[in-house]
Amino acid sequence: MIGAIDLATVWAFIIAFAVFVYIVMDGFDLGLGILFPLFPAKADRDVIMNSVAPVWDGNETWLVLGGGGLMAAFPLAYAVLMPALYTPMIAMLIGLIFRGVAFEFRWRTTRERNRWDLAFAGGSWLAALAQGIALGAILQGVHVAGRHYSGGWWDWLTPFSVLTGVALAVGYALLGATWLVLKTEGQLRDKAYRLSWVLLFAMLTAIGVVSIATPFLQIQYAQRWFTWPNVIFTAPVPLAVAAVAVLLLRSLANKLDSQPFLLSLALFVLSYAGLGMSMYPYIVPQSITIWQAAAPENSQLFMLAGVAVLIPLILAYTAFAYWVFRGKVLAGSGYH
Repeated sequence: MIGAIDLATVWAFIIAFAVFVYIVMDGFDLGLGILFPLFPAKADRDVIMNSVAPVWDGNETWLVLGGGGLMAAFPLAYAVLMPALYTPMIAMLIGLIFRGVAFEFRWRTTRERNRWDLAFAGGSWLAALAQGIALGAILQGVHVAGRHYSGGWWDWLTPFSVLTGVALAVGYALLGATWLVLKTEGQLRDKAYRLSWVLLFAMLTAIGVVSIATPFLQIQYAQRWFTWPNVIFTAPVPLAVAAVAVLLLRSLANKLDSQPFLLSLALFVLSYAGLGMSMYPYIVPQSITIWQAAAPENSQLFMLAGVAVLIPLILAYTAFAYWVFRGKVLAGSGYH
């Protein structure tokens, strides 16, 4: 029993890690798509696309790992959550398809480039909103009867899920703006700085509103955050968010190009940690724990052996790609 509990916890952390890496790595290029309409000049758009051209498709490896790991390690959770989230998940995939196709096709046409630019921006918006709405739908809970989803087709669509969808899109936009600060120069960089100021305050507002709304969803969330002695462990999270926000404001004011993106990632780390504190040990909030949803121990051990090799390899080639294409991206000249 101890081994099974340990394996379930290990797999919960593996899947949480994969999903988080996807959020931050694919988040900034989705953020670039969200911001794309604000940069109408062709030269600026070409630089924006070039800044993520070497890495954008590899970022989605983590989405496959997270989804596949959930299905294999926690099949009951997968069987319950997918019917509850079919619509936002299909919308996300459609958005990612439009974004990916547009990314490639806009370079191969002149007459219809504006159409593909629109598809790139629209696909990014759709994917970001769908991911945030799915998160909100999970947080607010799904109806479970026995071992099956028992809710309706539109249960995922609520004011709270729309709120989390918009909040995640704002966060992605901040990642995109600070990525441009890191990777570009001149007027494009200056505009990215101005956008980063606005988006930082928008994201902090979104974090605050979602944090206030979440305890009203389930009494267990309020107990987890505000009862003693839990508050000893939860109180540092909002304090850390405030500290990181101050550092991010200072880095934007002093125009320290390398810091805003990293500090924006830190805001996502803290927000994700807060989400984990709210949900653990439930994988379907207030219905199914990670131990109830776990696959047999032998299956988890077998998959763990493969993941122990796969994750370091993915991390290694991803780090190598980012290292090779480090530095600023200049108009018409690639990287230097």
